[in-house]
Amino acid sequence: MSAAPQLVVHRDKELMAQAAAARLITKIVDAQAARGSASVVLTGGRNGNGLLAALSSAPARDAVDWSRLDLWWGDERFLPDGDPERNHTQAREALLDSVPLDPARVHPMPASDGLYAKGADADGADAAAAAYAAELAAAAGPEDHGPVPTFDVLMLGVGPDTHVASLFPELPAVREKERMVVGVYGAPKPPPVRVSLTLPAIRSAREVWLLAAGEDKANAVAMALSGAGEVQAPAAGAHGRSRTLWLLDAAAASQLPRDLYPPASP
Repeated sequence: MSAAPQLVVHRDKELMAQAAAARLITKIVDAQAARGSASVVLTGGRNGNGLLAALSSAPARDAVDWSRLDLWWGDERFLPDGDPERNHTQAREALLDSVPLDPARVHPMPASDGLYAKGADADGADAAAAAYAAELAAAAGPEDHGPVPTFDVLMLGVGPDTHVASLFPELPAVREKERMVVGVYGAPKPPPVRVSLTLPAIRSAREVWLLAAGEDKANAVAMALSGAGEVQAPAAGAHGRSRTLWLLDAAAASQLPRDLYPPASP
């Protein structure tokens, strides 16, 4: 297990997005300098997309060698390719279409109208999850910790109910101990069918960054950082091998004890 989570609190969500984007650029550049390439797991939602949009407009974005970056996703809505609700679609609009990525190193989760369309209403998300798990296993090397690559940074948005990726409180996916990727059915947030990394896969990352901004996230942040169990508060179970970083705005941190985090960054 990694060390205790580190908290960084910014004045508002715009500053949080800009600072997180700058932090991510530095992390990617450092990883590429050390190992020749970098791997990042993207998250959707307003904070994940806000970070990508901030990265797109960051002056330092050209410091990244985009052709030597592997991109993965923490979860996906099991919808047709190009659907505006898919995290992949939103990431393309926010950043990916504007940088020179190597298409072979961009790994979106399968769409419902692809190979798995026949089972879209039955077990299609399970088949998609198995395919994504196989893709992850193929990218893992002998130096990695199990059947997934050791991601440099894995980002997660924190939901108001403490969900991360598509791991919702009390649902079977958050209890998964063996599989790296699972189909999710009956999610309380639409759409109900999804594909998600599991906590074992998340915990393979060198660093896990949890993003939360807004008053509607304050209770979830306080719950996850107060010692709640991961089945009741999935965000509490998300941590990296070397570092776990909570990137918050002041509103999301408002229910935390003041001695738990430093004053908001300017």
